[in-house]
Amino acid sequence: MEKQRCGWCLGNDLYMAYHDNEWGVPVRDDKTLFEFLTLETFQAGLSWLTILKKRDNFRKAFDGFDYLKISRYTEKKIEALLQNEGIIRNKLKVRAAVGNAQAFMKVQQEFGSFSSYIWDFVDGQPIKNKIENHKEGPANTALSDAISKDLKKRGFKFVGSTVVYAHMQATGMVNDHEVNCFRYDEV
Repeated sequence: MEKQRCGWCLGNDLYMAYHDNEWGVPVRDDKTLFEFLTLETFQAGLSWLTILKKRDNFRKAFDGFDYLKISRYTEKKIEALLQNEGIIRNKLKVRAAVGNAQAFMKVQQEFGSFSSYIWDFVDGQPIKNKIENHKEGPANTALSDAISKDLKKRGFKFVGSTVVYAHMQATGMVNDHEVNCFRYDEV
């Protein structure tokens, strides 16, 4: 018998693999949180599938999402990224990735880790929603509004409420798997 999955991932093997193995799994590792934050910022205005298809290219181009290295990118490196056809070549987003790496490390200094900072917004526990159909799920919430506002205050760019909510879903801060999805109770 075929496993029940969230409707948004059906019909695409890459989407289904991401859904089955990553989406909604609580992430507490700073490097992985930075990777998702960076990918979400590049996704703004685009489909997540576009980003998933380019994910390996992003990993190579951005030094495996090593935020220390990214925080030190020079104009020469930024220019090289803007010529890289394997990633989204948006000047503002590339520059935001560098600035966000710098802001990310400031948060780490203040809170001990980015994970401690971001998970504190949900008291360290995922919010478990009860969504029947993925089309009913929110694009943002009052909580993602508050996190977005705080991130912006700390110097982050491309972290609007919708981007932040997608980050919360991806990193398991919120469980938005459909209630009949096999992953709903697993994550």
